[in-house]
This record gives sequence, structure tokens and C-alpha cells, in this order.
Amino acid sequence: MKVSKCMTRDVQLATPTQSIRDAARMMLELDAGALPVQQDDRLVAAGKSPETPIREIMSREVLYCYDDQELKDIARNMGEVKVRRLPVLNRDKRLVGIVSLGDLSQKEDPSLTASAVANISKRGGRHSQATH
Repeated sequence: MKVSKCMTRDVQLATPTQSIRDAARMMLELDAGALPVQQDDRLVAAGKSPETPIREIMSREVLYCYDDQELKDIARNMGEVKVRRLPVLNRDKRLVGIVSLGDLSQKEDPSLTASAVANISKRGGRHSQATH
């Protein structure tokens, strides 16, 4: 199954000049664990006060996948790089959605999703929550 058949299409975006308070409010309203940050129609890539601009805490390295990739490959990649969600781009590198472990669990083989969760949960790695 292609990512485009599983992803969430209505992606809310933050901008680098918004405050983290605004981002936190948006995330609460959306019940989301992350917000992609965009500037000039492109994605951009952390003790700060709630008024801190997002650009000072956002990830600088943007990890993403393409909408025409296979979910099984994306699930494996998410496990390897230890991320729970990825922005989805078309081949023109324009944001078209976001795919999460929750999306995978609804559309893909449960054993594949379980394997991705197990790998993400292992300690270590650049994107591990334990290292931040």
C-alpha cells in the first residue's frame, strides 16, 4: 500500500516566527504530537520561555517520505530513525500530508507496525526521545 492511501491530508503547519506557546495550543487543539514548520512553502527544520520563537527549538534536519513510497518501507525507516511521524511530500517536494504510527496501525499489517514501534522504543539514536 502506498503512503498516500494512509496519510493524514489536512496538515496544520507552524511558522518559524510563531511562539512555542502558539504551537503548543495548536497541538492541543489537534491532539497532535508534532507540527511541521514551513517557510516560503517549504518545510524547515530545541529551557525556553513560552514566547520563544519556534525557529529556536525546531529540528533543523527535516526527515520526510514521499507519497508514492510503500508503507512497509516507511514503517521500517521510521523504526530505524526512531520517529513516530513523518511529513509526506510529493515528488515536487511539496507537503501533501503526514503519516504517523497511528495511521500505520490502521492500514498496515499489525506485525509491521509492531516492529516499527519496537525499534522506535529502543534507546539511543539521533531521534530517540531518551536523548532529548
